[in-house]
Amino acid sequence: MSVPDPRAADRATPPRKRLYIRTWGCQMNVYDSARMADVLAPLGYAPAEAPDGADMVVLNTCHIREKASEKLFSELGRLRPLKQAKEREGGRMILAVAGCVAQAEGAEIAARAPHVDLVLGPQTYHRLPELVARASRAAGAVIDTDFPADQKFDHLPEAAAPQGVTAFLTIQEGCDKFCSFCVVPYTRGAEYSRPAAAVLEEARRLVAQGAREVTLLGQNVNAWHGEGPDGRVWGLGRLIRELAGLDGLARIRYTTSHPRDMDDDLIAAHGEVPALMPFLHLPVQSGSDRMLAAMNRGHGAAEYLRIVDRLRAARPDLALSSDFIAGHPGETEADHVATLDLIRQVGFALAFSFKYSARPGTPASGAPFQVAERDRDRRLQEIQALLREQQAAFNRSRTGMQCDILFTGPGRHPGQVAGRSPWLQPVFAEGPTTLVGQVHRCTVTAAHPNSLAVQVDGSAIGPPDRNPEQEKAAA
Repeated sequence: MSVPDPRAADRATPPRKRLYIRTWGCQMNVYDSARMADVLAPLGYAPAEAPDGADMVVLNTCHIREKASEKLFSELGRLRPLKQAKEREGGRMILAVAGCVAQAEGAEIAARAPHVDLVLGPQTYHRLPELVARASRAAGAVIDTDFPADQKFDHLPEAAAPQGVTAFLTIQEGCDKFCSFCVVPYTRGAEYSRPAAAVLEEARRLVAQGAREVTLLGQNVNAWHGEGPDGRVWGLGRLIRELAGLDGLARIRYTTSHPRDMDDDLIAAHGEVPALMPFLHLPVQSGSDRMLAAMNRGHGAAEYLRIVDRLRAARPDLALSSDFIAGHPGETEADHVATLDLIRQVGFALAFSFKYSARPGTPASGAPFQVAERDRDRRLQEIQALLREQQAAFNRSRTGMQCDILFTGPGRHPGQVAGRSPWLQPVFAEGPTTLVGQVHRCTVTAAHPNSLAVQVDGSAIGPPDRNPEQEKAAA
């Protein structure tokens, strides 16, 4: 009688390949990186914690932040010896550059970094299996920077690795706004909205994998207008109402929004859908009408303030965050003061502020009256100081308050668990890891500059009951 060789199964199963993905930028890039890993999984690629010895390295880039290209080429320089070491061992590291810098500067990347095997834009990663095969045969870099957003979503695999208690879900891509400082219309293409049925089905899969909170993503997420199952075009407010009816989904968020796309139904949803969290990122960039016109924002400061008033009337506990640019070409001291005034009028719980830096190909990059570096630095420091004061004041205002906390994972210290408040603040509490994935009523015991300490008061809370208005809308 023959004895089975216990090593036969190992020989029959090809060894797993190691995939390392480094992600820069926004949540959409985080989502894209996860989907790239999903696309490559059937080829045998499994995630690696570091690039050393990896069979494939993907750098998923962002063109929004300052010196994005320089950071990319610096990282490519660090990876070159690792790629050479892999070759000396008889293997091969496929080095890929993805994302918005790849879209904007694909030819330059191939010229300046000839050790790069693959350059692909953000709308083509569904073609990774084909591109990897081509890169394996090619002598030079394979470049694919087309704009087929609709094809990408149609061809992504349904199977996806679980994201955890909180999950991202891209529903919209691209931008038609053409703000003077922004490269997104050139790197992500025109606005595209996924059909509602596809979004709802992906949300159901995320919830089945353990997600309790889903954040809807888009370059202009509230510009989403997708075809509904009823054949009509839905807006984001309608989509949120439908998502709120999914069993097991406790919380919904969306980012990044544009003031021009805050319609009546979406504003109403903030007051009518309990699952929609009372936190909204609504970029304004400047408080000066003159600068908002120069930026091609399509709204003025007064219009932005009216939208804020309507949102707070719909949801009084709503907290706001925003984006600000210091020193856009042509900005004067008066314009800067107007921005500080708007910040004081609104009162932000959180905000992101940046010193203007030119993006090649954008209208502002060649505009006259570029602001001196020292003035940009000073104005940014003044904006950030005011925003830090407001964030600290908002966090202090939560002290002693009872609120529902979604616990998302273990804390930094033994016996500690971490979570999120309704206003997106990181939260820490003493408690067991069995709390993870649950929503509990808690009391805020201390406020820190960037987080809250809470005490768990009650038992787990289920998903919010549907609002009567929501029932009407769904019908």
